[in-house]
Amino acid sequence: MIKKLIRKLFGQESAESAEAPAATPEAEATPARKAPRKKTAAAPRRDPNVPVILSSNVHGIDPSLISRNAIRVTDGLQQAGHRAFIVGGAVRDLLLGIPPKDFDVATDATPDQVQKLFRRARIIGRRFQIVHVQFGQEIIETSTFRALVDAPAEPSPEPPRRLKRGELDSRTHAVDASGRVLRDNVWGEQHEDATRRDFTINAMYYDPATQTVLDYHDGMADVRARLLRMIGDPATRYREDPVRMLRVARFAAKLGFEIDDATRAPITELADALNSVPAARLFDEMLKLLLSGHALACLTRLRQEGLHHGVLPLLDVVLEQPHGEKFVTLALTSTDERVRAGKGVSPGFLFATLLWHDVQTRWQQYTANGEYPVPAIHRAMDDVLDMQTEKLAIHKRYSSDMREIWGLQQRLEKRGRTAFKVLEHQRFRAAYDFLLLRCESGELDAEIGQWWTDFIDGDHAAREAMLTQGGKDRNAPKKRRRRSNAKRKSGDGAPAEQHDAGEAGESHDTHDSGAPHTREGADNE
Repeated sequence: MIKKLIRKLFGQESAESAEAPAATPEAEATPARKAPRKKTAAAPRRDPNVPVILSSNVHGIDPSLISRNAIRVTDGLQQAGHRAFIVGGAVRDLLLGIPPKDFDVATDATPDQVQKLFRRARIIGRRFQIVHVQFGQEIIETSTFRALVDAPAEPSPEPPRRLKRGELDSRTHAVDASGRVLRDNVWGEQHEDATRRDFTINAMYYDPATQTVLDYHDGMADVRARLLRMIGDPATRYREDPVRMLRVARFAAKLGFEIDDATRAPITELADALNSVPAARLFDEMLKLLLSGHALACLTRLRQEGLHHGVLPLLDVVLEQPHGEKFVTLALTSTDERVRAGKGVSPGFLFATLLWHDVQTRWQQYTANGEYPVPAIHRAMDDVLDMQTEKLAIHKRYSSDMREIWGLQQRLEKRGRTAFKVLEHQRFRAAYDFLLLRCESGELDAEIGQWWTDFIDGDHAAREAMLTQGGKDRNAPKKRRRRSNAKRKSGDGAPAEQHDAGEAGESHDTHDSGAPHTREGADNE
């Protein structure tokens, strides 16, 4: 009886495996949708060179969520005899019912052919050559199908040779000794382009003309299972482009997807490969992460996967401190709320919050060693930004904002007569919001933040009253202390007193005339 049961079980298993190939793409899509997915990557059940074609009643994409300009690009290319599809994250978001922020198009037309078809189109990029087709403020990024090119499965034991720019530009494909792709401009077929993409959920192609989705790697099944799975061998794909490890953390946090076990496994071993990525490219990827509307969840994921050391090495130190952790959490939570509400966010403000703890620690160390507060905080800013630039090339316009936000903190803490001047500073609002975060996290007395709130809301008379009330005019010139009579020389009483008064007056005049220059200099730094 047991043998009979075993035969029966094996018989059913064989029957199920025999039924795996579907007669039509539609039929194949149905079991993939219903079958439960595990967190381990399964072997392909069909030929990845042949797509499953999903009709509108299967994928359920709402055409009203699609950009008219993206459709204009695909229509223009198709009318010229080319194949063209909306591709990547836009298709993924449409399947999830999320309005995409931007749209990418993939086509068999070369960049030169695309550029000739559209009036406002320009070719950009060296590593991956693409075309930006512009319609007003919207840019449709258009790329040509890329061919499969073999990459080394293991890094070369020899030290990498740095290729010169001219040598790279003369090649359509180039890989360094670690396996990182330096140039990739070899055109191919659509199924090759799909295999070249990073995750299964990003390797689907939507044709607005027929309202069909072409799925080469069971991306639809992974979307429904909320699973993030790498196409191909994950270790090889990470060596080709180490930034993919950051994308794993970002997509998992942003979409709430689980990471496939095989996709996660090599990350710990290959995390150091991020050191080979240009700092400017890392900055761009971190900006996407922080402005995703899920910045707090993304940073948490980065720490879980051990990836933050390659981009924000100071993050552990910040989050180990009670005030530091609360401060960063409040800042990122506020940022996420603004992004989801469609409001603007300052990257400079964001990075200022992430690096503030280290600036403050160094500032306190320098002042404890006897340095004056203003030079000390500028030295601390230089140290932190120099250290961070080695990992992440923060754009100069953002680092300038960060310096001004940090530099205003001491002046905001003091309040006093210079409050009027501080109020006129172009970065006052950002510095004020930064101060409120410090108060809310417990780093500063909440009374300081409330004082500035009242000062902003008050009229001129109310502000003057606040500056004089209770002797809070802290920045007023201090009177010079007069020497005691015991220390004066005999016979010089009256002249000495007159001389002292003259010194005091001269010092007061110098302070007044120098103060505007000092304040102006601080504002400009």
